[in-house]
Amino acid sequence: MGIIGPVTAERVGTELVAVVTAVADDRPLVLTADEGQRLPSGPLRSEHRSLQAGLSAWVEQQTRHRLGYVEQLYTFADPDRSATGGRVVAVSYLGLTQAPTGRDEPEWRDWYSYFPWEDRRPGATGPTLVKDVIEPLLDTWVANARSAAERERRELRAAICFGLAGRSWSPELVLQRYELLHEAALIPESHVGPAADALVPGQRMQGDHRRILATGIARLRAKIQYHPVVFELMPDSFTLGQLQLAVEALAGQALHKQNFRRLVTQQDLVEPTGETEADTGGRPARLYRFRRAILDERTIAGTKLPQTR
Repeated sequence: MGIIGPVTAERVGTELVAVVTAVADDRPLVLTADEGQRLPSGPLRSEHRSLQAGLSAWVEQQTRHRLGYVEQLYTFADPDRSATGGRVVAVSYLGLTQAPTGRDEPEWRDWYSYFPWEDRRPGATGPTLVKDVIEPLLDTWVANARSAAERERRELRAAICFGLAGRSWSPELVLQRYELLHEAALIPESHVGPAADALVPGQRMQGDHRRILATGIARLRAKIQYHPVVFELMPDSFTLGQLQLAVEALAGQALHKQNFRRLVTQQDLVEPTGETEADTGGRPARLYRFRRAILDERTIAGTKLPQTR
């Protein structure tokens, strides 16, 4: 008969975290708490009848915002998540809503204040930031590798993540880029004590909430390629130009205007309302609405939205 060793009971808590996104004025926004320092979140409690009920309760309590469309994002169970002792597992959710209006709205922050390198639309600072700041810092990180094999691995990883050495930029690699910068000690979250001088710009968040936000952005960027979730962010009626600007804001990439419109209309994703929008700076533009019946029609086949270029 074997000897059974002592059983230790580890205290494990559950944190519910919301990545709630909207688009306003061609900017992708995320709902935050504590002056943008963290995402709406809180522990799962006995009075919560479900994970989503608990999430909704915390979001409404901390931001006065009611959740609409929501889907489970990812579960984070890293041992060092909690700074107070014990294991804390974070169950994160991605929520989509229409743009906030009014002065009493809760605190929304631009995605790109946390990840400025991710915005590569014309006029954005992302490409310049990568070229002038991130690439030289990564070159140093690569050169400091302890072996030739490690140096080669680092060089390839940097090239794939940030589109270096002639490689193309992949919008969906948001989390991989953030984790690379974290490993290279180029962001504040990499440092336990005072941060080093050579850091990449971008607002930090408490704990691992910026990593959770990166995961949410990556999920949404990937999902708009094959499912019409972008319409959850749009008002009841919109122009095709407004729709394109919303997709470009989320993807951080410019789209070919005619190809975008052709794909949207050929897939019967929208239908005209019969009205026009006069405030366009030019000729009045036709207003459209999302055909929600398409969700039932395309349940099996799926729906392809235009890819970024």
